[in-house]
Amino acid sequence: MASPPPPSPGPFATLPPPVQWLLLLVGAAALGVALHSIDFPAALLIGPMLVAIAAGTCGATIRMPRPLFGLGQAVIGCLVASSIQVEVFSSFATDWPIILFAVLSTLAASSFLGWSISRLRILPGSTAVWGSAPGGATAMVLMAEAFGADARLVAFMQYLRVVMVTLAAAFVARLWVDTSDMVAPERIWFPPVDWLGLGATVLVTAVSGTVGKLLRLPSPYFLSAVLLAMALHLGGGIPFQIPEWLKAVSYVIVGSAVGLNFTRAVVWNALRVLPQVTLSILLLMGFCGAIAWLLSHELGIDPLTAYLATSPGGLDSVAIIATASSHVNLSLVMALQTARLIFVLLFGPALARFIARGMKP
Repeated sequence: MASPPPPSPGPFATLPPPVQWLLLLVGAAALGVALHSIDFPAALLIGPMLVAIAAGTCGATIRMPRPLFGLGQAVIGCLVASSIQVEVFSSFATDWPIILFAVLSTLAASSFLGWSISRLRILPGSTAVWGSAPGGATAMVLMAEAFGADARLVAFMQYLRVVMVTLAAAFVARLWVDTSDMVAPERIWFPPVDWLGLGATVLVTAVSGTVGKLLRLPSPYFLSAVLLAMALHLGGGIPFQIPEWLKAVSYVIVGSAVGLNFTRAVVWNALRVLPQVTLSILLLMGFCGAIAWLLSHELGIDPLTAYLATSPGGLDSVAIIATASSHVNLSLVMALQTARLIFVLLFGPALARFIARGMKP
């Protein structure tokens, strides 16, 4: 591939900051809504990110204020923690050998792919590991930078996989069930206020940065929000309320913050490694498909249940697809997906450091 184009200021650089912000927000809203209307995976995050990437490569000089970026991370941390339901642990107790086997196998495969990408000098070690990690895409992007990875390339790898895995899961589901009338749950943008749940969200969001810095957490806003929200949600039984409008605002903030840091060189590098990254995603999907076949063939688990449970990403879309079929074991699907997210959050940093350290000359 030819060398990247020489750097130039770009048309955005000549515009006043208020005009840059206006163009970014209008473009982010327009593309986010357009992608959302066609049920594109993670539309309200990927849309603003794509617009911000375009602005960044065109020389945008604006950057998301760090306190605002931190608040967006904290809300997503609450969202991750509140998605872990107490009921899931009953499935852990019942199906723990299956869950442990599938989770550890997938983590081993993704770590090997990350190591291979790093070993072949396609991407740096920690970036390759975080980009290959089969956990929640947004969580991986937010944690990656704190552990020395390039969050921009991690976002490129993670959200490319989200799109590919979601499309594949929808296609596979059509082989077993009629999904023609399947619709996502209705989004209520301004639901009735649950003062306890919304208050818990506001409280955790407000104090997460301070707590995270006091504890010297590597990603203070996100990780402290996850820990605090889990303590209140699982330990105290407090149901968090995160309205759709708040999710959307947080996605726009995080997507725009990541996208604005892209430069022409980073975009060029992402395009350069696109074939290799796509191949690694297909290999991981194939490996997870093989695990699903093994679970189905050896343990008699419904094939669609096994496939959705082991699908490496796209948790929200997988849940929607799983609820469309009455014979899918939804508790097993969510238990395995949740267990993998928890394992990646716990062991992802150690794996990334280990592989990055092993790649040093």
